[in-house]
Amino acid sequence: MAIQHNSNDQQFTVIRRGHEGELAYSLPAEGIIDFTHTFVAEELRGEGVADELARAALEFARNEKLKVKTSCSFMAKFVRRNQSEYADLLA
Repeated sequence: MAIQHNSNDQQFTVIRRGHEGELAYSLPAEGIIDFTHTFVAEELRGEGVADELARAALEFARNEKLKVKTSCSFMAKFVRRNQSEYADLLA
């Protein structure tokens, strides 16, 4: 699954079988990324699309040395479920 990062629109996206998933973010302060919204088309739900978007976005945050906020409830749950991998990123 090819995740695309569009920094102008502040989102990570994927298109599969003509349907889209997206993970939006904001940069509310220097050194902080806030994941604000996750959407996966109904046709793609249950296929791990949101998890792949989350992993790509968190890898981006790590590479850019950004601290993470999770205003998006999905992202908050994802980080909690994978705390050993991502706890160091939390703001």
